[in-house]
Amino acid sequence: MNLTETNYQRWLNSLKVDEATKEELRKMNQSQIDDAFFKDVEFGTAGMRGVLGPGTNRLNDFTVRKATVGFAQYLLEKYPSAKKMGVVISHDNRHKSREFTLLTAKVLNDFGIKAYIFDSLRPTPELSFAVRYLKACGGVMITASHNPKEYNGYKVYDETGCQLVPDKISRLVELIGKLPNELDVEYKVAKERGETIILDNKVDDEYVRLCEDIAINRDLDKSNFKIVFTPNHGTSYVPSMRIFKDLGYDIVPVLSQCNPDPDFSGTLSPNPEDPRSYIEGLKLAKEVGAKLLVMTDPDGDRVGLGYLASDGTYQTFTGNQSAAMLLDYILSQRKKKGLLSDNGVMYNTIVTSSLGKEIASYYGVKTEQFLTGFKFIGNRIDYYEKLGHGPKFEFGYEESYGCLIAPFARDKDGCQAILLYCEMALYYDKLGKPLDVVWDELQQRFGYHLDIAYSIEFKGSSGQQAMDNLMNGLHHQPLSELDGVKVIRVEDYLKQKAYENGKEERIELPKSNVVKLYFENGNTIAVRPSGTEPKVKFYIGMKSDHKLDKTASDALYTKLKQALNIE
Repeated sequence: MNLTETNYQRWLNSLKVDEATKEELRKMNQSQIDDAFFKDVEFGTAGMRGVLGPGTNRLNDFTVRKATVGFAQYLLEKYPSAKKMGVVISHDNRHKSREFTLLTAKVLNDFGIKAYIFDSLRPTPELSFAVRYLKACGGVMITASHNPKEYNGYKVYDETGCQLVPDKISRLVELIGKLPNELDVEYKVAKERGETIILDNKVDDEYVRLCEDIAINRDLDKSNFKIVFTPNHGTSYVPSMRIFKDLGYDIVPVLSQCNPDPDFSGTLSPNPEDPRSYIEGLKLAKEVGAKLLVMTDPDGDRVGLGYLASDGTYQTFTGNQSAAMLLDYILSQRKKKGLLSDNGVMYNTIVTSSLGKEIASYYGVKTEQFLTGFKFIGNRIDYYEKLGHGPKFEFGYEESYGCLIAPFARDKDGCQAILLYCEMALYYDKLGKPLDVVWDELQQRFGYHLDIAYSIEFKGSSGQQAMDNLMNGLHHQPLSELDGVKVIRVEDYLKQKAYENGKEERIELPKSNVVKLYFENGNTIAVRPSGTEPKVKFYIGMKSDHKLDKTASDALYTKLKQALNIE
C-alpha cells in the first residue's frame, strides 16, 4: 500500500477513531481520500492550517493534540520557567475553534504548563499583545484567518508575541516529527498539572486603550462622515466598536455579518482579497450614504477598504494601495507634528509594491524587506528593541491587507489599522478629497503603480506534484524574457542567490521557495507557493508615468502562464 492508503486504513482500523468518523471515512471517494491522507498537515508561513475533518492532512482533535504535545515539549526545553510563565490561547469564530482551544489548554496543563484563555473569541493581534502583557512564554491562536469556512488553523507565538520564525520553528517541527503518528501520540501527565485561567477584561481594556492611543489627529470633526463596518462574522466586532464609540465615529455595522457565525452565512467570502467580501458592506454604504467601508477578516488582522469615489460610485482598494496611502498619511502627519524619527524604518516584504519604499524614502525613512509572513517583521522589531540602538519602527505592512502601526502587538493588527484608515479618510474628506483623488495625487508624486496578485490552486497529491514541478522549473531555469522584454535580474530565495549582469550575490534572508524576476522595463514578477493553502501565487508589479489599467496586468499574467505551460 502507498502512504495514502496506509494512513487511511490506519484511521479506519483504530480503536481511537469513533464510529461516526469511520462512517465519514467510508463515504469518501478516492479523490477525497487522497487529499485527506497523502501527507501530514504541516506548518507553513502562518503555522498549521488545513481543512477540518478526519485525516492526516486535516485539522482535527488528533492533529491539534499532536501539535500541542510538540509545542509543550518545545516550551519546556526552551524556557526554564515555562510552567509558571504559561501560554495564552485565543480563537476565532470557526467550527471547532473553541474545542481546539480547550484541547490545547488541557494538553499544556497535562505537561504542567499554565494556560490563559479568553471567555470567547478574540482577534489575533490581541493574542499577540496578551502574550507580551502577561509575560507568557508563548501563545496559540486557533484560526484560519481569511480562508473559507471549511478551514481552521493553529498559529504558534513566542514570548515576544511574534509567530515563530524559521530558526525557532525548525526545532518545534523537529520535535513534532519525532512523535508517533497523530493517533498514537502518548505522554506522561505531570504530577502537578497546570491550571487554566480565564482572563478578565483587563487585557481587553489595555489593548483597546493602546489602539486608541495611536490616533494622530484624534480631535478631527467627525460630523457628516458616516462609516460602514463589518467584521465578516469574526473577532474584531467588540474591540473595534469600542474604539469607534470612544473616539466618536459615526459607525453603521453590517448587522448580518456581525454575529460570530462559523458558516459565514452573511457573506460570500470573509477574505478582503475577494471582491465578493465587499458586496453587502458597499450595498449598505450606498443605502445610508456612507463615505467609507472598513472590514476585517475573521481573525481581525487584515483590513479591506471601500470608499465613495469622486464620481459618486463606490470603489475598493488593493492592500498595496490602501497601505501606501496610509503610510504616506502617517509619515506626513508625524513629520508635520514633529513626531517623525530621524532614524525611522518601515518594513514590508519582497512581494509588496515598490511604492511603499519610495514613499518612505521621500520622508527619510529607511525600508527593510523580508520574506512573506508578518512574523519576520515582528521578529525584526524585537531584534532592534533588544539591540537598544536600532532604527525606530514607523510602519510595517504586507500586500495582503495587513499592517502594524504601533508595536505593542507583534502581528498585523486590524483594530489599529481600521482606526487610522478611518482617520485618514476623514482627514482628507475635510479637505474635500475623496480617496480616489488622494490615490491619484500620490501616483502623480511617485509614478503610477499597478500591483496585482493572482493564484492557481493545486489540490491533492497530483496537485502537489504539479506545484513542485512548476517551482523546480523556475529554480532550475528561470525565464530570460517575457513578451519580448528581457529579465535583467533574478532573485532565487531558495538558493539565497541573486543573478544580475553575469554576477552572483548572496541574499541575506532565510531560504524560501520564491523566485522573483526583474524586467528591463521596470516590471517585476514574483512566484511562490502559499504557506497556508494548496496554491501558487503570482505577484505582478508594473510602474509607468501614466495611469495603468488592470487589463495590462491581466495580459502579462496570461503571457506568464503560457511561458510556464500552465493551462
